[in-house]
Amino acid sequence: MKSPRPSEEISRASELTKLVRFADALCRERGLSFTPLRREVYELVCRHDTPVGAYELLDELKVHRHNAAPVTVYRSLDFLVGTGLVHRISALNAYTACHRHAPGHGGLLLVCGECSNVIELEDQRLEQRISQTAADVKFQTSTDLVEVRGLCEECRARPTD
Repeated sequence: MKSPRPSEEISRASELTKLVRFADALCRERGLSFTPLRREVYELVCRHDTPVGAYELLDELKVHRHNAAPVTVYRSLDFLVGTGLVHRISALNAYTACHRHAPGHGGLLLVCGECSNVIELEDQRLEQRISQTAADVKFQTSTDLVEVRGLCEECRARPTD
């Protein structure tokens, strides 16, 4: 893995600061508690370019919180998913930060089966179509998030062995 250039590091730090400030403001606005532990788990998720598993987050959390346990991470992740700050990628059993924070937004997650990269898209027409199709058969959806597995551009461009 190549090391980021200093300008990339500054940009990433700035983006992380913005995401954390947004999360803090969102929680305050909703009357929710964005505890130091939830903040730390959120920051860890945001630092990853690809989805990250709960146990990997636990290992990272234990660097500063030696007594952290799986339940600690899972409770924080449940909170973050519930607020829409983080998405759970069922296909990977992993988590990724949400980059579209419109109220009640759904979305489309394109999940690369090779590198686990996730591209988050928003498509109002698709969301409406899914909701309407479900309603037509008297089905109530519990999420507006759709995961589609495939291959990203980079993985498709790699030569096969």
